[in-house]
Amino acid sequence: MKQNSMKYDPEQVYQPEADTYLLYEAVQAEIRQDDRVIEIGTGSGYIGSHLSGYGSLVVTDINPHACLAAREAGLEVIRCDLLDGIRGLFDLVIFNPPYLPTNAEEKIDDWFEYALDGGPDGRLVITRFVEDVRRIMVPGGRVLLLVSSLTGVQAVLDLIQKHSFKGEIVAKRQVFDEWLYVIKCH
Repeated sequence: MKQNSMKYDPEQVYQPEADTYLLYEAVQAEIRQDDRVIEIGTGSGYIGSHLSGYGSLVVTDINPHACLAAREAGLEVIRCDLLDGIRGLFDLVIFNPPYLPTNAEEKIDDWFEYALDGGPDGRLVITRFVEDVRRIMVPGGRVLLLVSSLTGVQAVLDLIQKHSFKGEIVAKRQVFDEWLYVIKCH
């Protein structure tokens, strides 16, 4: 069997920024001691690495460099696209999706792009996530989803409602000329 010899490149991994810290604050307010937690798109592993002492935790990412970063942070990581291959049920699902509206000329065609490219309206990945997330949630489970004013917060709330979730903004912060929001879905 051939060994995976890919070298970790930190330039290809989304590092903690204002959105990461806001989502982590919301997680701290929401998480319960015995929650079974999954973080989708862990990036550097910052949030997951700060959740030791709670119930079980799994993190995922499509980016192989992010998976290596999460493993180096001591996390159990699954490399997959969003929820593909996830079969367990979770009490709390955490997701800081790629939410930047991106047109074809802006694409950079590397692993880092997966952390940023939300499609033409910024909601491409969010839509895929919301359409499938209930499948991995226990009854009464919760989702913490980070979005930006650039993404169209009301459009995301409408999408959440369309898929039979109740959505409420539980945290927000202005960063330069953009607002960041954490939406709790349940």
